[in-house]
Amino acid sequence: MLQQDSNDDTEDVALFDAEEETTNRPKKSKIRHPVASFFHLFFRVSAIIVYLLCELFSSSFIACMVTIILLLSCDFWAVKNVTGRLMVGLRWWNHIDEDGKSHWVFESRKASSQESKTVSEAESRIFWLGLIACPVLWVVFAFSALFSFRVKWLAVVIMGVVLQGANLYGYIRCKVGSRKNLTSMATSYLGKQFLRQTTGDDQPS
Repeated sequence: MLQQDSNDDTEDVALFDAEEETTNRPKKSKIRHPVASFFHLFFRVSAIIVYLLCELFSSSFIACMVTIILLLSCDFWAVKNVTGRLMVGLRWWNHIDEDGKSHWVFESRKASSQESKTVSEAESRIFWLGLIACPVLWVVFAFSALFSFRVKWLAVVIMGVVLQGANLYGYIRCKVGSRKNLTSMATSYLGKQFLRQTTGDDQPS
């Protein structure tokens, strides 16, 4: 069932092809998609290594830049379209309707007892660790390049922040729901805290 957010034209839906991934295997901590897990980390870690070491092995800035951008692009495509769906049952994408209006769709596998069996705890940890840690490193590289006046590397570093940050944002939206749901959660939490504080103040000393 599609639920469309009227504020930002986004949709939070169940993963439409989740049935293809559902099996009766018990939930274990072992890695069930080793190839996907490998490439989830390979491209993004390789891009960071090339960025850190390329000047030691090559004097050509253009060759280093092209190599890093290719690795970042491969990582963006693989994480967005493959590893997220296989490893944690999440996917985000964009489509254009008949009126030419753009819609962002954030898909997640419904948390039923049977479908949760397809998610490996080890794969989930690998997925989120790589998804969060690498963009943080690119942000650190951005500040380092800025303060050390390595202006020529800023474009490459910003590309890393944008591409990997986009995947991080997309999968967080898949995980926690739409912005409307986030607002409701925050409002509910603040309301509970206010009531708790009010109740505590009303108690006789």
